[in-house]
Amino acid sequence: MFRPAVTIRPIASCSIQRAMAETPSRRHALLAARCPRCRTGAIFEPGRRIRWPHMYPYCPACGLKYEREEGYFLGAMYISYGFALLLIAALSFGVWAITRLGFYASVIAGLILFVPFAPLIAIFSRVAWIHFDRAVDPD
Repeated sequence: MFRPAVTIRPIASCSIQRAMAETPSRRHALLAARCPRCRTGAIFEPGRRIRWPHMYPYCPACGLKYEREEGYFLGAMYISYGFALLLIAALSFGVWAITRLGFYASVIAGLILFVPFAPLIAIFSRVAWIHFDRAVDPD
């Protein structure tokens, strides 16, 4: 049986695979509130679970400025509005399907059930806006 004297390993592909394994996916970075450029730096300061989370002005890992200009997060309000409408509609439908209340009573119940989710949607919409804006216009 023939055995080569030297084992040939493609170094470039190993380093590319290692780099790809270390960099999280865009979806993971979006759901974990990480920087859209490096995907490792946090957008919000850790340890502020009870109070409203505070955003870093720059990415701690790569230095990307999160708020490009004054009023930058106006676009996040549109994302928040869309998520809120979808969630209120789903909650209202769920209330209607379970209780068979009238339309207006189901919508009011859906709005009441929505209130605890409002801060989470506001935070997620900021992260989604940063990722969307950086995907459309990287710099």
